Amino acid sequence: MPMPGYVSPEQIMRDREDYARSGIEKGKDLVAMEYENGIVFVAENPHGTLNKISEIYDRIAFAAVGNHTEYEPLRAQGLQAAEVKGYTYSREDVKARWLANLYAQQIGSAFRQYEAKPLEVELLIAEIGEKRNLDNSMYHISFDGTLWEEVEFASIGGHADEIEEALEKKYEDKLPLEKAIKISVGVLSNINESELNASILEIAALDRTRERRKFRRLRFEEIAEILGEIIESDEEE
Repeated sequence: MPMPGYVSPEQIMRDREDYARSGIEKGKDLVAMEYENGIVFVAENPHGTLNKISEIYDRIAFAAVGNHTEYEPLRAQGLQAAEVKGYTYSREDVKARWLANLYAQQIGSAFRQYEAKPLEVELLIAEIGEKRNLDNSMYHISFDGTLWEEVEFASIGGHADEIEEALEKKYEDKLPLEKAIKISVGVLSNINESELNASILEIAALDRTRERRKFRRLRFEEIAEILGEIIESDEEE
């Protein structure tokens, strides 16, 4: 009787890592950057109804790259957990660090379960400070549950390292929103070697100047105006 083949645990983990990375790399990259009044998120997203950037709580946003059918349930679970904690204790107790740790545990647990496939997702959880950007928080969660904090700007996706290297050269403190968006779009366009326009961009911001709920999604017309695009009217003259 032939002996079953042996595969070392190290090789299994490498295979799972390669699998998760390949799934994430199929998605489109995403950039988050601090600007003068908060944090702006920019992503290439040709699917208008499948959002990669969403509100989680009053001052917290969720951004993801990878398999939408896997990160959308994570978003919903995070939203529910935040609502329960805010109702049970107080809204001030709902923090990005707490939520990022929950996600890291869940994603890491899935990665270590040999009988199930790893999640093909990479997340960014961000929270803006009450009065200044020094109090902002951005947490990057990898496909294996690794969690670390980002400062000033961050990127998730298959080209994250290249994008952050490019942002390092262009980032400035207290950027106006419009300039932060143009820098982010320009870097994404250069890395992907394609011209990005308002029709395939998803942009949202955590804006400190708003009332209790700080999340705002930019409309197509706003994005086009910032990028200097000409919008053709559907009406006949």
